[in-house]
Amino acid sequence: MKNFINKLLLASAISLLPQLQANASSHREAPLISNDPLADNTDLYAFKSPCDSEKIVLIANYIPFEHPAGGPNWYTFGENIRYEVHIDNNTATSGDDIIYRFTFQRVNEDTTTFFNIRLGKQNLKTTYVCERSTNGGTSFTTIVSAGVVPPPNIGPRSIQNSTVGLGATSYDDLITAAVATASTGEKIFCGPMDDPFFVDLGGAFDVGGFRTAANGARDGLAKFNCHSIVIEVPVSTLQKTGKTVAQRANILDGDYVIGVWASASRPQITTLSTTGGNPTTSGSWVQVSRLGMPLTNEAVIPIGSKDAWNRANPYTGDGAFVPNFRNPELALYMDNSQFGGAVPGLSALRVQTASLGAYDFRNGKPGLWPLKGSGAVAGTALDDAVFGTILLPNNASPRAVDILPIFYTGVPNLRPYQLATGKAGNPLAAGKPFINNFLPTLCDMLRLNMAVPATPRTDPNFSSLGIIQAAVLGLTDPAYNTSAALQFIPNMDGFPNGRRLEDDVTTIELQAVSGVALAAIGLWYDDYPGTGSPVTPNLLSVLGFNAGVTKNDTTFRQCMPYLQTPWRGFNGNGYVGPTTGIAQLGISSPEAAMVAFPNPFKTTVSFKYKLAAQGNVTIQVTDITGRVVKVIAVGNKQSGEHTAQLNADALAKGNYIAQLVVNDKKMNTAKIVKAE
Repeated sequence: MKNFINKLLLASAISLLPQLQANASSHREAPLISNDPLADNTDLYAFKSPCDSEKIVLIANYIPFEHPAGGPNWYTFGENIRYEVHIDNNTATSGDDIIYRFTFQRVNEDTTTFFNIRLGKQNLKTTYVCERSTNGGTSFTTIVSAGVVPPPNIGPRSIQNSTVGLGATSYDDLITAAVATASTGEKIFCGPMDDPFFVDLGGAFDVGGFRTAANGARDGLAKFNCHSIVIEVPVSTLQKTGKTVAQRANILDGDYVIGVWASASRPQITTLSTTGGNPTTSGSWVQVSRLGMPLTNEAVIPIGSKDAWNRANPYTGDGAFVPNFRNPELALYMDNSQFGGAVPGLSALRVQTASLGAYDFRNGKPGLWPLKGSGAVAGTALDDAVFGTILLPNNASPRAVDILPIFYTGVPNLRPYQLATGKAGNPLAAGKPFINNFLPTLCDMLRLNMAVPATPRTDPNFSSLGIIQAAVLGLTDPAYNTSAALQFIPNMDGFPNGRRLEDDVTTIELQAVSGVALAAIGLWYDDYPGTGSPVTPNLLSVLGFNAGVTKNDTTFRQCMPYLQTPWRGFNGNGYVGPTTGIAQLGISSPEAAMVAFPNPFKTTVSFKYKLAAQGNVTIQVTDITGRVVKVIAVGNKQSGEHTAQLNADALAKGNYIAQLVVNDKKMNTAKIVKAE
């Protein structure tokens, strides 16, 4: 996710700010890449597999805002593009240690039709080759030679109909068949999937108008797809000396830290044909897009540097962008002495100005600089003999101590980067360890400690707030805050220690810019008087803030390929009116279909559904934010047509989505509208 906010988020409203040109929206964060969607990195994820403790999942997404019905020229990976996932696992050297490279080929199987799929043939039938380098790109070995990319999920006639379409049992069967096992052991999937990112684009871009779900926050990426590269790889493949998780020294073992980033590159020269043929390419390969940490190029890098950032090698070029992390622009809108008063959507977030009565972290202020070179920081990460020249560079770079390491080095398990638990009021003392994803190269990567266990998604403490929630538990929960000893706290595997699909990175990063990481290590907010509980109204205000949309518009899979089925462009074999039956849909096992009537409705809506085989049925109703508002537990039903009814008196007027679920498998949806 290069996600939701840009350099000039607030420029149009605040006359004191420079009047520069605004750029495009989420997933199109730089001016030039917005014109090249096939090569546009949209999101990157790296996390411990919740279904196998010895596996890491790497997901690189490309091509923003794929409308499910976006024909006749459907989305797919581009030719003459190198899609790459890069891994750094060694602190001794600066650069890639492992690279996965994907190149795609497209074939038109029937030039006589404008349909994408007809009579069992595909236009834009796409395959791929995956190569792997373990020497930094000096040489590559092919590990998948003929990978299959599933076609777009156009509709049942294209996918399941055996006469005019492909005759597949279901689209999920195409996904399963496309999961390849590489010759080196990785499992790999490439293809269209639901876009897993979620954010209220409309509110964010309306001059920082972040809004709550109750005030109309809407996921701007809901019901859009993207193209995903999913790699499930053994920890031992990525660990620098080939160790397994079972061989770790502890759950924060620094030898298990990796840095991950993704890129897309094109040949330098493209020559267009004058006769309508394919362009030809030549010249050296040029990186046109990259992504490590979410929001970096969108929310941190200024508009004039965004295209340069996309081109830069992170290992050699990211030093030029360090000032943007020492004094992040977003912090200006959380500071009442700057532009905070003009941005009500961020009013809950305010940066510390007098933490512990002394330390000011507003942009341009000293931060912890008064401690520079003192005995208080001796032996800590702030010591010049350790990392103090990076973390305390001068007296006007306050966020070099927290925002810079979060984005650019990872956070070490060293003082002061431990929880305030056990510190007895001294933020520089040793506390409870809770993170170690430190790779010291100053570059933008998604860093993950592979030794940290995955939090089960069924754990009642599982949270989309990632490390922030782990910190809250470590500070407040008696199960964790009675000892400063290292122990696993739920969500220690969450962002910014890697990035899980469920993690609400928008909320987490906005809270971080507001100083929540500083508070976690004992640099409390201004309203802490020095005694009593540090859980003050200011801290609660920051922890209570969210960016409006806090989860994806659909579920995630527990295991490979982890992402959810791409949204379908069309849900029926023929037009179905609001009160029409469904007998004509011609479904095939195990498919099922459903319609709703009357629609719109006032108090009660009925669902008529048809099953091709016996199954346990539920109908799930969600609002436009994806929040489940009603579940009809229909129970076990035989094949054939059935009817269920929903009393919706308690629902507010508006639009809802009803989804038929058979044997825990999501089938088609129906949009329903409650009128006055």
